[in-house]
Amino acid sequence: MQDPQPWQVLQSKYLLDRRPYMHLREDQVRLPNGVVLDHYFVFEYPEWASILAVTEEGSIVLIRQYRHALGKVHFELPAGIVDPGESPLDSARRELMEETGYGSGEWREFVTLSANPATHTNRCHIFLATGVRRMNNPDYDHSEDMTVHVVPPGEVHTALCQGGIYQALHAAALWRWFAENGLPTNSP
Repeated sequence: MQDPQPWQVLQSKYLLDRRPYMHLREDQVRLPNGVVLDHYFVFEYPEWASILAVTEEGSIVLIRQYRHALGKVHFELPAGIVDPGESPLDSARRELMEETGYGSGEWREFVTLSANPATHTNRCHIFLATGVRRMNNPDYDHSEDMTVHVVPPGEVHTALCQGGIYQALHAAALWRWFAENGLPTNSP
């Protein structure tokens, strides 16, 4: 069986340009079966970096912040965009320090995911940082309003099970971490 084939872009135009955060593109495309879609919308975002940070004591460093699109506050992994010319790892190290004041430890790329490969051009590079420790106070920019939480694995698992972590890419990384490290004994 042959894999599905790429679509042919017949025309493309930008509807919104909000550098460096997002571009909205409208494509007219022809599918391999000949069907033409006149209005296919693509979001061009920069690469993202997120950090599943585990302290020397084995707790997980999370942040809580308000997310306007859902109008709610939830737990998330520390995260941000990869700046131009910056590697995803360098971005992850910078974001963890800026958002939480935590750093050091052993780092490795844990998983790379797409929020929605149908409409998003970017990927989220999620790093596992183990043995991190508090080194500074957080250094938020003008648009950041968050709190730092160092949470035992059992409470993180409970938050996952009870809907306290909405960000799907972050939840996926945490579920993988639990699958590889075992569920905490005090989980629901």
